[in-house]
Amino acid sequence: MKPVTRRRFLALALGWPVAASAAASVTLSSEVYPDLVANQLERAASPREPYEQWVLIDDEASTLTVFRGYTVVEEFKPVSLGRGGARTQRLRGDNTTPLGEFRVNRFNHDSKWHIFMGVDYPTPAHARMALQQGIYSQADYDAYFDYYRRHRQPPQNTVLGGAIGIHGLGEADPDIHERYNWTQGCVAVTNSQIERLAELVKVGTRVVIR
Repeated sequence: MKPVTRRRFLALALGWPVAASAAASVTLSSEVYPDLVANQLERAASPREPYEQWVLIDDEASTLTVFRGYTVVEEFKPVSLGRGGARTQRLRGDNTTPLGEFRVNRFNHDSKWHIFMGVDYPTPAHARMALQQGIYSQADYDAYFDYYRRHRQPPQNTVLGGAIGIHGLGEADPDIHERYNWTQGCVAVTNSQIERLAELVKVGTRVVIR
């Protein structure tokens, strides 16, 4: 059986609307918006400073690479993403991996997945896209930012879902991991790889999934 395609990234590449005249008024529902996360990713896969230690997860290559600046520190492959593929806008329960630029915001060393490194999904860019696409109402959008301001991290229980991160296999089947994307939206590596990765990253480390 042919493995599930690991690359499901579809940039919308939509342009801003052109007004018919200077006096024309355009409502939110009539506007056509660009994919904010896709635009963000065009600039994300490079270091912010010369010696920044950061992580690049490439869906198409099925790799997770730790960089220091532009220098490769370590590469892990294959990685497994969501069984529903990867896209810039995910919904709770669709088993897709969100593409974008994130920060590691928590560690769980007692996870059933051996070690779990959470990232700050959904980001403000994902929230803004959800509003533009009618996935979030204005009230949902306002509640998202209210929660973010109060807790310094995004809510995990909206229609966009949550609990996204990088983790090991735990008791999962290594053969399945080698052949298929199998997670519910996270990025999975082997148990030995997640142990090594935990030595290389920390809370605040930038993670790019593209």
